[in-house]
Amino acid sequence: MPEHESVLSREVVRELQVRAGGRYLDGTLGLGGHTLEILGAASPPPCVLGLDRDERSLRQAEQRIEDQGLSQQVTLVQSRFSRFSEIMRQLGWKDLHGAVLDLGVSSRQLDSSERGFGLHEDGPLDMRLDPDSEGRTAADLVNRADASSLEGIIREFGEEPMAGRIARTIKERRAKAPFRTTLELAEAVKSAYPAKWRRTSRRHPATRTFQALRIAVNEELEELGAFLDRIPRFLRPGARVAVISFHSLEDRRVKWAFRRAASGCECPEDHMVCTCEGRPSLYPVYKKPITPSDEEIARNRRSRSAKMRVAEAPEEQ
Repeated sequence: MPEHESVLSREVVRELQVRAGGRYLDGTLGLGGHTLEILGAASPPPCVLGLDRDERSLRQAEQRIEDQGLSQQVTLVQSRFSRFSEIMRQLGWKDLHGAVLDLGVSSRQLDSSERGFGLHEDGPLDMRLDPDSEGRTAADLVNRADASSLEGIIREFGEEPMAGRIARTIKERRAKAPFRTTLELAEAVKSAYPAKWRRTSRRHPATRTFQALRIAVNEELEELGAFLDRIPRFLRPGARVAVISFHSLEDRRVKWAFRRAASGCECPEDHMVCTCEGRPSLYPVYKKPITPSDEEIARNRRSRSAKMRVAEAPEEQ
């Protein structure tokens, strides 16, 4: 198995203040990098609940953990991370000493053409994080959604200024034949860009569109919102949650959720005045996010956009 280094792994262990025998949640297991760092940070090692939507990732992580002789400390479940509380109840876990999310798509998934995330190698237009599920694919979305819905997805989730032109181009192109592969879609999106933009762009013109479709297909922001709403109720006093994001849509939602938790307000967002008299359930540990060191970026260029925000549950009064 190739070497794998999770982003900000040392910082995660430092900020979670891993304690011997504690209970930790790794909601985005991947190949198990953060879980292995947590297990190695204290003796006797803590217990970790590792979740991932991708069954292939779970099996590879399981092998890495077995190779370290730590299987007895880890429970692995194929699941969305928003379901963590349900799985905790099944295990008899009442609370956590810490939790980590590493959002986005792994390098292994991005580099696998069969998953449909990439722009540069042809593959099926899938983009599901759990490819064995029956959920809709990116092909379903681009071939069936109306132009207005597509424009909204690409503009909101991709922050793409050419969203209207791209949506219209997709609609015109699919009228001739449905989109089936990643390169078909990438070329269509590229053709929607003005020639000058194509010449001067530092990245592929379809990058934002592919991000938007992936987020929509996997309901990533809904997943994140559900997790952030629930996690404060399952953290022990003084326990911490760390969330690593890779684009501004995620980072803003984490920042706002932590600020809202610190305010103690549980009123609906459309209430103009707080009436709940709630108590703070989390406090941001730092005002600004933690970012990778120059050394880490040199080792792994895909880490350069990572931002980690950390919040702590208040101590008991």
